[in-house]
Amino acid sequence: MKKQVVLYKKLSPALMTRLQQHCDVTLIESLDADGLMKLRDALPGAYGLLGASLKLDAALLDLAPQLQAIASVSVGVDNYDIDYLTRRKILLSNTPDVLTETTADTGFALILATARRVVELANMVRSGQWHRNIGPAHFGTDVHGKTLGIIGMGRIGEALAQRGHFGFGMPVLYHSQSRKPAVEARFDAQYRSLEALLQEADFICLTLPLTAQTEGLIGAEQFALMRPESIFINISRGKVVDEAALIDALHHQRIRAAGLDVFEREPLNHDSPLLQLNNVVATPHMGSATHETREAMARCAVENLLAALAGEKPANLVNPVAWQG
Repeated sequence: MKKQVVLYKKLSPALMTRLQQHCDVTLIESLDADGLMKLRDALPGAYGLLGASLKLDAALLDLAPQLQAIASVSVGVDNYDIDYLTRRKILLSNTPDVLTETTADTGFALILATARRVVELANMVRSGQWHRNIGPAHFGTDVHGKTLGIIGMGRIGEALAQRGHFGFGMPVLYHSQSRKPAVEARFDAQYRSLEALLQEADFICLTLPLTAQTEGLIGAEQFALMRPESIFINISRGKVVDEAALIDALHHQRIRAAGLDVFEREPLNHDSPLLQLNNVVATPHMGSATHETREAMARCAVENLLAALAGEKPANLVNPVAWQG
């Protein structure tokens, strides 16, 4: 007998067929009020969940007494109470690796766009305001040869370091929970304390997960350590940064610019002060948003879920303590 799976993310026809070969699938097409009601109604019979961008707390998952596995189509797992899942022996899997290169591409796109003022100047041309050769008032700053500072040296941090070191001749500084000898050797990277990195780097890039330890990590004190020519890039999670402090630093030109793919609240409100600043490039949490990468992430999640429901250990298990073998 096939086990019931609740799917709250649309899959390609090929992946839907793959899942339906092994499971009875209930698809929740939208996470609006009606969709959430359908989800709640489906949870009592669910053995597996697959989706993204929905906070699954204990109050919701208590409705699913038979639940065995959750496959998240994401790398970040801050939408899940991992301690609760582990107590219930519910296996949580994610999709690392497949989005590493694409997200690093996005990070470097933000570096280039902010440094060279791409969005601001493109909008000037589009609005018909380009009347003569641009002068110093519209000049940007170089990227090549500048110091790249990376906070959080995981997979994405390494991919960003690779682009900066080999592609743009950038000295690489990094800060993480532990030293990374292989990274230091490959990219000639140097470890720094958080304070020293903020003071030395020209480009300061966040690539670390949201945890109790990292929430609010970058605030007014940290922005005060940066130099006026520094450019701040966030492709991690919005809540790692005190957004009000960032806005203040940008508004008073304590830093040169910011490239942001993530925000404290998403979607970003249309009246956010960030959108009134010419020295901000804001994108809609698009780090992994390519056709190829999103399909690869969904495929990885499907395989994780099928393995878990078949009694096998998923390849990308977040809470191995819950695995009973």
